[in-house]
Amino acid sequence: MQISLDKQVALVTGASSGLGAAAAKALAAAGAAVVVNYNSHAEPAERLVAEIREAGGKAIAVGADVSKEDDVERLFAATIDTYGALDILVANSGLQRDAATVDMTLADWNKVIEVNLTGQFLCARAALRQFQKQGPRSWLSRAAGKIIHMSSVHQLIPWAGHVNYAASKGGIDLLMRSIAQEVGEQRIRVNSIAPGAIRTAINEENTQGDAEKKLLELIPYGRVGEVDDVANAVVWLASDLSDYVHGTTLFIDGGMSLYPGFRNNG
Repeated sequence: MQISLDKQVALVTGASSGLGAAAAKALAAAGAAVVVNYNSHAEPAERLVAEIREAGGKAIAVGADVSKEDDVERLFAATIDTYGALDILVANSGLQRDAATVDMTLADWNKVIEVNLTGQFLCARAALRQFQKQGPRSWLSRAAGKIIHMSSVHQLIPWAGHVNYAASKGGIDLLMRSIAQEVGEQRIRVNSIAPGAIRTAINEENTQGDAEKKLLELIPYGRVGEVDDVANAVVWLASDLSDYVHGTTLFIDGGMSLYPGFRNNG
């Protein structure tokens, strides 16, 4: 079954590379006009926009730091100025600043929380305000708006040496579910995606050779994920095929969250 998001408008944060770029391409291929958000490097975002347009899609690139309220407001204003509405938010921006807890600086703690968690709050709030302002666009979608938060298996699995990242992703879980509880009666759908080990440029060192073999011990399904595994789920959650899916997290991890180390009784 082919999914159509024709004439819908999607905003993807952190979309210049990795999961965000794959999600933006997949949404555009399904017919959505896409806003490709980036933080500091415009060139990859502009290349992605050009690629989408060459394939017959609609896209613009807009720079904004999602951890800053004024930037988020400007990002959403640019979206509305260009396309007149918003139907889908993919709150994807995220980063890591890894260290053992005893060595972690307050600056690195704050930076990860600000981008990964506060940024998702600011974007979700702006999307909700726009959905409420414009009202349902029922000729395009059964939902009055769709928010997809990008989380991680580490909203569930503890991750020593990454307490700021794991805390931010755990926060996303309750952020998402609390928003979903609050706005469901408005027919605004809110969900999360929790990827496991995905083959992206940032994970290249851990998804090749001996490192990959070691990683596969944590993945019962026996392969590392690809960005399209996540992008396809984004499109599904943005479509009416998932219209009764609300307030839940879709784990895309090949079974990593099943704690495979306990397969033989621990």
